[in-house]
Amino acid sequence: MFNSFFPKPRLFLISIIVFAIAACALWYLFDIQFGDRLGFFRDPGDDHPIVGLSFFATPQFLWFYGYCGLCAAAFSAFWFLWSPNKWQWWSIPGSMLIVFTVYFNVQVSVALNNWRRPFWDAIQDALSGHSKTTAGDIYSLLLIFAEIAFVWMVVYVLTKFFVSHYIFRWRTAMNDYYMARWSDIRGIEGAAQRVQEDTMRFATIVEDLGSSVVDSVLSLIAFLPILLALSHHVAMLPIVGKIPYPLVVASIFWSLFGTVLLAGAGIKLPGLTFLNQRVEAAYRKELVYGEDNPGRCQPTTVSDLFSQVKRNYFRLYFHYAYFNIFRGLYIQADAIFVIVILIPTIAAGLITFGILQQILSAFGQVSGSFQFLVNSWTTIIELLSIHKRLMAFEAAFTGTKLPEIDRNYVPVPAPAE
Repeated sequence: MFNSFFPKPRLFLISIIVFAIAACALWYLFDIQFGDRLGFFRDPGDDHPIVGLSFFATPQFLWFYGYCGLCAAAFSAFWFLWSPNKWQWWSIPGSMLIVFTVYFNVQVSVALNNWRRPFWDAIQDALSGHSKTTAGDIYSLLLIFAEIAFVWMVVYVLTKFFVSHYIFRWRTAMNDYYMARWSDIRGIEGAAQRVQEDTMRFATIVEDLGSSVVDSVLSLIAFLPILLALSHHVAMLPIVGKIPYPLVVASIFWSLFGTVLLAGAGIKLPGLTFLNQRVEAAYRKELVYGEDNPGRCQPTTVSDLFSQVKRNYFRLYFHYAYFNIFRGLYIQADAIFVIVILIPTIAAGLITFGILQQILSAFGQVSGSFQFLVNSWTTIIELLSIHKRLMAFEAAFTGTKLPEIDRNYVPVPAPAE
């Protein structure tokens, strides 16, 4: 799965983590001060957020872009020289480009958060009855939104185009890796499906989940300071009263509660989903053999195989039923949770409508980052089931012991020819 595309996957992952920590430490300890001495950073006393496209082209951003490019080049060069790989341009610089576009999307969210305050304050002022806001002011703010949205759209389209090629290259690498060992794996249950379908699904889901993890971390880094700053507008929380940094504490508590709740409710789903793929593969395989061999796909055999499919689906439906109950209740409560904790502040009239919109946006970003497992649990279940299938697949030529779930599965035997 990973050996086919990445150089020395375990060491590669460890090196990414170590290098990222070192690069961040270097940035915050030395590079910011060095850039400040060169005039790349604004006066720290300037607290006014930048609204509009100029947010992406500030001197500090340009300095950061250059620093990221230098770090990416150094990391890629090290792996190119130490462990050359056929797919190295896609697996190393390509992965870094995807991470950078995720970072850019997070910054788009920050830019829109900066825009929300003046826009909604202008709307509130316009509706007050003694407004100084003109129609032209509102149109100009909407134009700024359109400019940011257009830039995001261009980057989004280009990124999706690149990611599509990235995923197919990974699938190609896995396909070549498995087909070179076809004589060892051709007898495994559902071998054709694993090479043809599971490789594509695995690459797609891993890229999607990996991007989501990076997005969650970067969103947390970008919006946590914003939420900390906005916390001074909140006088107190319901029930608990006054506490330090109330918005941050509330977002952490609510996210951890949802994660534990859904992880507990869905703990059986990965194994059942994996078994579901196994019984479907056995049923499909018998039907395919029956197309060419009159001795296969007999009514009794097909009935037994399909009964396994039905039994596993019904078990899956039952466990998904109570999982969806907990997930649905949490999602609906999540939609109003931040409003509930802001009721004392809103009732006291301590914030404007623009600040309220900023809090809603920043709280959603921070709690969404903490809720990664909540938002991605069903995708994680699918990935775990595919990973189990491919691990069993690779066990045929790596000599490793089959997972317990594969050793315990006994398909219905086919009749002798």
